[in-house]
Amino acid sequence: MKPTTTSESWQAFPCGPRWPLWLRICLALPLTIALANTVACTKGTSADASAAPKSESTAATPASPEAAPADSAPLPHIDSKRAFQYTREVTAFGPRYMGSENHKKLERYILDHLKGDQVEDDAFTADTVEGKFPVRNIIAKFPGKKDGIVVILGHYDTNYPLRNTGYVGANDGGSSTAILLEYANQLRGNKRDGYSVWLVWTDGEEAVKTWSDTDSLYGTRHLAEKWEKDGTLKKIKALMVMDMIGDADLDINRTTNGTAWLLDLIYAAAERGGYQSHFYATEGAIEDDHVPFVKRGVPSADVIDLDYGYNNVFHHSPQDTMDKLSPKSLEIVGDTILETIHMLDQR
Repeated sequence: MKPTTTSESWQAFPCGPRWPLWLRICLALPLTIALANTVACTKGTSADASAAPKSESTAATPASPEAAPADSAPLPHIDSKRAFQYTREVTAFGPRYMGSENHKKLERYILDHLKGDQVEDDAFTADTVEGKFPVRNIIAKFPGKKDGIVVILGHYDTNYPLRNTGYVGANDGGSSTAILLEYANQLRGNKRDGYSVWLVWTDGEEAVKTWSDTDSLYGTRHLAEKWEKDGTLKKIKALMVMDMIGDADLDINRTTNGTAWLLDLIYAAAERGGYQSHFYATEGAIEDDHVPFVKRGVPSADVIDLDYGYNNVFHHSPQDTMDKLSPKSLEIVGDTILETIHMLDQR
């Protein structure tokens, strides 16, 4: 579970997807009226008329000086059909909570896809309110020529309290596992011209009983502490978490407890691909795998759609199944984050 810090913290942006009827009508006025600035509303550059604008914090102020300038390089593209198939295969394992046989099968599945890559483990035993559990973060490293690291994380465990309900976590755990496997396909090969990219399949993200500071994020709390001690954190230029990114009705939240310039850069990358209508219609603080790194000063962003079904009804529910997901959503997020990495490389 990834609760917001307060139920009132979510707000629709000005001119967002839930515009009132009069504003939708005014946006349909002739172009000459729009050019005369009759409607004071920022629209996206996409041809999609429903494109959501940037948040007030980005639309009303100049672009962050840390943001990389746009260039003419071809936009990167993932194989969304392959990523969707990975999601299907991961989901087919069934419940994949820590300590389960299906969890071990998924570990082997991930490692089979990483044969030939540089892979490290961060394995330990978590002492939880429900007993001791083996936890294993899987790290795949793809070296670059620039000094620094971009880290992308996504959890592969499913919810322990729901283990006997038929919950399979297609979106929550399945899509994040799959998108990282597809990123590995895109990254392996020749040494990158930009920063090194590390992919981390995080474990123990879900609470064992009830979400709290001590009952959640077992894998990333351990990994952040480890990387702080060995000096790795100082080398990280940006860290991005992928979570619940397969929803067919995709709307990535702007997480206010992330790093503002990195969130802006992700939005700029989405604009380059014409995907901005799927980003930042709402904002709020979310507790997720980025939090242990934010607390240690690492530039971090949580790429998550925490509006899964009406009133988030599919989240942590047996209804979190493959029929709620779309390859297009994986494409939108996959392409946007690859472009974000490219833009980070240009800084």
